[in-house]
Amino acid sequence: MKKSLVLAVLFILPIVVYLFFASGVNNFAKLPILSERVDDINEFENLDGSSVSLKDKITVLSFFGNDVLNKKNNALNLNEKIYKRFNGFEDFQLVAVFPVGAEHDAKDLKAELSFLTDTANWNFVFGTDSQIASFFNSLKTDTDLDDHLGNPYAYIIDKKLNLRGRTDDEDVSGGVLYGYNTTSVAEINNKMIDDIKIVLAEYRMALKKNDEEQSGKRDSYLKKVDKR
Repeated sequence: MKKSLVLAVLFILPIVVYLFFASGVNNFAKLPILSERVDDINEFENLDGSSVSLKDKITVLSFFGNDVLNKKNNALNLNEKIYKRFNGFEDFQLVAVFPVGAEHDAKDLKAELSFLTDTANWNFVFGTDSQIASFFNSLKTDTDLDDHLGNPYAYIIDKKLNLRGRTDDEDVSGGVLYGYNTTSVAEINNKMIDDIKIVLAEYRMALKKNDEEQSGKRDSYLKKVDKR
């Protein structure tokens, strides 16, 4: 009897473990889309006077406003925890939005960050008050900009200009997490890093699938050519 029970456990347990992890992969394979087709920022200018685009990029977006000094810790947290970790990935960028007139303070902040890391993919962009308000509204979040046109949150925007986030977050009323509070290192570590990894993994898997499909097409074509 005991022998049969042990054999049954040894047989069933691996199946249960497999189903558990398979379920986890299905549930967390993609980060939910919360807002589709947010506006791009082509009309904004960076410190060099050129334009920046969110399209075809995986973007971590933040709004520092004109109260730059009070957003310094937020920038340092993003730089240390997010930028340094993911900067090596292709098509990944950070974008911080400022109102026109905050260029001097923003330049000082970027210079300070440059002492810590290469900030080539840290884009500081500037727009008018109305441009920033309109752009922010396109995100359709449950948060607002403050009187300085900033807030402490960072948002994940995918290559198709969709806002990504959580729909089942246990710490948020209603479960929908639009942005990540960059004042909190714990929230960055425990939520934002994981969610960026998921989005990056999605694109890696899609790229791999596309490569396999293209390879299959090439193989099929070569086989046809060989038959001739």
